Amino acid sequence: MKEIAQRIFRNTLAAVDVRVALEYKLERHGTFIHAAGQHIDLRQYREILAVAVGKAAFAMAEGLDAVLAPDFRARGVLAIPSPPARALPGWEILVSGHPVPTAASLAAGEAILKLLKQTTDHTLIFFLLSGGGSSLVECPLDPKISLADFQQMHHVLVTCGAPIEEINAIRKHLSATKGGRLALAAPDAMKITLGITDVPEGHESALASGPTLPDPTTISDVERIVARYSLAEKLPASIRAIIESRSLVETPKLGDPAFRRAHFALLLGMHDLIHHAHYAAEAEGFQCVCDYSTDNWPIERAADHLLALLESLRSENPGKRVAVIADGEVSSPVTGDGIGGRNSAFVLACVSRIASRKIAVLSAGTDGVDGNSPAAGAVADGETLARAGAIMLNPDDYFRRSDSFTFFERFGDAVLTGPTGNNLRDLRLLLAW
Repeated sequence: MKEIAQRIFRNTLAAVDVRVALEYKLERHGTFIHAAGQHIDLRQYREILAVAVGKAAFAMAEGLDAVLAPDFRARGVLAIPSPPARALPGWEILVSGHPVPTAASLAAGEAILKLLKQTTDHTLIFFLLSGGGSSLVECPLDPKISLADFQQMHHVLVTCGAPIEEINAIRKHLSATKGGRLALAAPDAMKITLGITDVPEGHESALASGPTLPDPTTISDVERIVARYSLAEKLPASIRAIIESRSLVETPKLGDPAFRRAHFALLLGMHDLIHHAHYAAEAEGFQCVCDYSTDNWPIERAADHLLALLESLRSENPGKRVAVIADGEVSSPVTGDGIGGRNSAFVLACVSRIASRKIAVLSAGTDGVDGNSPAAGAVADGETLARAGAIMLNPDDYFRRSDSFTFFERFGDAVLTGPTGNNLRDLRLLLAW
């Protein structure tokens, strides 16, 4: 059943194709293109620029090139986390930092801001955004903030247990490339943002920290979040001083003139992922229920809820294979110095809960990366606890040390895909038979 769970996950990944989605959403007929609710005549623009950022950025850039060719071509900046398979004519490609910003992330931020400075009302810009963009592109609003400060801040934020919306609220107010500030950098241009989102629906401004969208978060939110998670003493001195001196600059809000010609459309999101996972599970003979309620829940609470839902579904369908499919990101504060991420940690939390039961659990990131591990996630079944006990492994100990990948690697139960070139949400599969 663990193999079936892996097959459902991999078939889901194969069905969510970035290039196909982009070509489908950008309906081009001759010189006209329909994008983000706008009917655009490409002939009206003197230049077409593009900024592609994130784990799916290369595939999105290729898709845009295919839509525009052969009559039109965009030039722009592409910021991605790993070297590309091939060059793309007209694109400046920067391999920058993820999950931690690097010097290349600052270079990407500078290159993008330089590109946007030359824009006019006769410029059409495509912003192609996917997950990971918050670290891949960076530029401090205050020059006193160094790269090392950003890196320390990143570690503090991702290990404090705050959800992505709160993490990004702080990032946005310290960066020249986040929270709508790329729209401010090209106020007169026509701006089309196309997103592949790994954030909850309705919270698209959290995608890559919302570089082209009005920011709903405020300086007051930043101050509240810093206090709630006791971050003041953990943040770098330069950032702490800016916050405590109330020197933060507010991000642009809805109604700002910079958003007058700014439009957003979702290419792929939560419903696409769940739809294809549902289809793949049904193809394996499972009666399915999809659950959307556990986003940002603590791991243990999410595990208990989803397993209870699975048992209820099994009771209602005696003798049949049943599956619960869930997406979103569970909350997994780092409590040790091990190797792993929230997905393998979720599965590890399930190991004792499903012991000796006919249940398999898989949780994996659609980007192929789980925390600081080389895996996308992990899979376990009702025999995993007994197998661990036979070689004196205590799953609770590995959970406390945030070392979930190491635990599952011992059994060959880490889910290894390599970078997928996509980044929707995490996918959790709970199967019973």
